[in-house]
Amino acid sequence: MSRQVYLYDPPDRFVAGTVGLPGRRTFFLQATAAGRTTSVALEKAQVEALAERIDELLDEVVRRSGGSTTVPAVAPSEVADTGPLETPVEEEFRVGTMALAWDSDNERMIVEAQALVELEVETEEEFAEAEERLLRDDENGPPMLRVRLSGTMARAFAKRALEVVGAGRPPCPLCSLPLDPEGHVCPRQNGYRRSRA
Repeated sequence: MSRQVYLYDPPDRFVAGTVGLPGRRTFFLQATAAGRTTSVALEKAQVEALAERIDELLDEVVRRSGGSTTVPAVAPSEVADTGPLETPVEEEFRVGTMALAWDSDNERMIVEAQALVELEVETEEEFAEAEERLLRDDENGPPMLRVRLSGTMARAFAKRALEVVGAGRPPCPLCSLPLDPEGHVCPRQNGYRRSRA
């Protein structure tokens, strides 16, 4: 069976968003273009890492170009996308591996999110070999979302993604674990239940 690639080159919209209440949120990447939408689920830490890496890569592009690039140094406010995810949110797959690349000829950020695959291996060496095969196999690999973004759209994506990640439950000032509305058992207080102020 050949690999399913959900290609958006370029998308009309590419955002990170959530479904559910803080503490029980499910995170999604969602691409939309020409009346079709693809939503893939991932972990909060993956969203945060993706946004940070996009910003770092764009900063490097700006630095290396000496300012002669179309990539903005910060996300322009006029392209901010604060709207909710397109509904209904139907998960195509759960993301396992992500990759970023910069196409300098076309000044485009390429974001790839590949489906989570369980590998049956016994050693680290077998794992590394299996993972490398999956990444190289364009014909038979797991499903993948591939999005090509302008520098401006990539900056806007990263800014929104970091805001979405930061909109969760506030951290405990002592242990930094998330506080539930009814408090939490703080390991730094030997189990004393601390409530939100």
